[in-house]
Amino acid sequence: MVSKLTPAQRAEALATLPAWTDVPGRDAIQRSFKFRDFNAAFGFMSRCALTAEKMDHHPEWFNVYNKVDVTLSTHDCGGVSAQDIALARFMDEAAKA
Repeated sequence: MVSKLTPAQRAEALATLPAWTDVPGRDAIQRSFKFRDFNAAFGFMSRCALTAEKMDHHPEWFNVYNKVDVTLSTHDCGGVSAQDIALARFMDEAAKA
């Protein structure tokens, strides 16, 4: 069973992920990514989709042209878990590629 992070664990994790923020009124984190064009945004989403599938942990996301908005929360525990932090870290690295 996946466990929800404690407030201290969440704060510690978000301190290492400065581009990610809490979602107001919801136990989730979010970030917007901006790429040079649609192709780069779609490539990012494809890389992330492969990892998300391996993790069996799927993001909520929205794409328009070169922008990808991502929200992460673990439904099994009703909030942010270590899985969300791991996927956020992967996404941050994938965005650099």
